[in-house]
Amino acid sequence: MGRWEPDARGRLERAALELYLDRGFEQTTVADIAERAGLTERTFFRHFADKREVLFGGNEFPQTIAAALAAVPESVPPLDAVAAALESMNDFFDERRPYSRQRQTVIAANSSLRERELIKLASMATAMGATLRDRGVPEPAASLTAEAGVAVFKIAFERWLDDPAERDLTVHIRESLAELKSAISGGSG
Repeated sequence: MGRWEPDARGRLERAALELYLDRGFEQTTVADIAERAGLTERTFFRHFADKREVLFGGNEFPQTIAAALAAVPESVPPLDAVAAALESMNDFFDERRPYSRQRQTVIAANSSLRERELIKLASMATAMGATLRDRGVPEPAASLTAEAGVAVFKIAFERWLDDPAERDLTVHIRESLAELKSAISGGSG
């Protein structure tokens, strides 16, 4: 461990994901992850609070979505503004598709990770709801719109991961939003 190598956080993320896929989340320790990455446990804890956080990347995503939503012109209707904010994340996810697929495989295999994923989605709804209220959307419309946006994202993300044609996440967000709007208006989809 004498020589410094860049991207400690990325190396830890890659090592953890490999080990979670090979051994399972529960069977992998922080020491295992640090060793695979060629780092110390101390370095691991400088970047992550625990081994779950390797998969959840802290709390940046809800704030990133909220900032993207705040940047959408206020003339855009609330649900369309939420969709535009979600679509703005396309490039981020596009370059991480293989990682995202592997990450979802690990999460799907562990109930505590599925629970943590739901907490992250709830944080996203909370952040978007607050941003919608700041934009003048009253309650309960702000919360309902934010929750609907999370539902659209969740379905679109699952479809994106499973899409054999590997279409952009934006396509899946637009399709999911259109299906939601159709269902609300009484259409058949």
